Amino acid sequence: MTLTAADYVILYDPWWNPAIERQAIDRTHRIGQHRAVTAYRLVTTGTVEEKIRVLADRKTSLSKSIIKADGALAKSLTRADLEMLLADPP
Repeated sequence: MTLTAADYVILYDPWWNPAIERQAIDRTHRIGQHRAVTAYRLVTTGTVEEKIRVLADRKTSLSKSIIKADGALAKSLTRADLEMLLADPP
């Protein structure tokens, strides 16, 4: 079976980089895929994986708010925002 035959994508080990997860989902939509694909992200409450997901969502939201559609950076970026984006994971 190939990825073009997939009906589901199940992510159970989150990555620090959300782009990696999107790539895993996108791979099921290669040439030849004609069916809808459902993606599930499994995260258990109170785990480090939950903290990773929260941090990744926060960073994604922040990056979307500071990078405009034309690629220009917003002028409202604070020092705290930069420190959070560039900091090592807790």
